[in-house]
Amino acid sequence: MSMTIRPDTEGQTVITTYEMTPGTCTDALEALTDAYERVIRHQPGFINAAIHVNDARTRINVYSQWRRREDFQAVLRGAEMRERNREIAAMCSRFEPVMVEVAAVF
Repeated sequence: MSMTIRPDTEGQTVITTYEMTPGTCTDALEALTDAYERVIRHQPGFINAAIHVNDARTRINVYSQWRRREDFQAVLRGAEMRERNREIAAMCSRFEPVMVEVAAVF
């Protein structure tokens, strides 16, 4: 899967940052990968996503694209993802999804 980042892309871009200790990074990464593999990528409106881990293994960033803002919100409100997000949140000191617009590409 390739991602195209363009300022004129229609839809919703979401960048989610998860902060954790190096000791919980692998578990959080596995949980996120499983959620995207089994649930999220199969939801209406999902376009694509990429999971990034920093060298210190204290932060995971997920970049995802959706057809509509409501599609992303529906996934968060679904019973399965609410349960999965509680489990993932327990491994993290903090996580924050932010809906953004692409302002420039170089």
